[in-house]
Amino acid sequence: MFTENTMTLTHAATLAMLSAAVKRAEDMGQPQCIVIVVASGMTLGQIRMTGAKFLSLDSARAKARTAASIRAASDAIPEAVGLAIAAATDGQVTRLGGGLPIMVNGTCVGGIGVGSGSPDQDKDVAQAAISALEAQL
Repeated sequence: MFTENTMTLTHAATLAMLSAAVKRAEDMGQPQCIVIVVASGMTLGQIRMTGAKFLSLDSARAKARTAASIRAASDAIPEAVGLAIAAATDGQVTRLGGGLPIMVNGTCVGGIGVGSGSPDQDKDVAQAAISALEAQL
């Protein structure tokens, strides 16, 4: 077979997810950098909230791409290989917490990465975005 049917996130889904993530970050009082990528790792949308650490945009992108690539949370990468993988991919893969895969009907359609807070805050904001998408499916 030379082709396959695929699902992809739309701009509407991206905006809804970003809005939900921003709201959650505002509710907890922690400005965040939020990046959403499609399954191939290309960025669909991103925001750096006022007050978020500007370098966290890079780590949020790496978290999103990692989660989409491994189809698991970014911190699922074992600690023993985390630094080697980060070095081998020029920082494009990370084991930092805050990246989650975006799954629809068992298929990975992308990833979301959040950075600028603690790992638990980052994961909470990412989950809020995914929950907003799931509510619309």
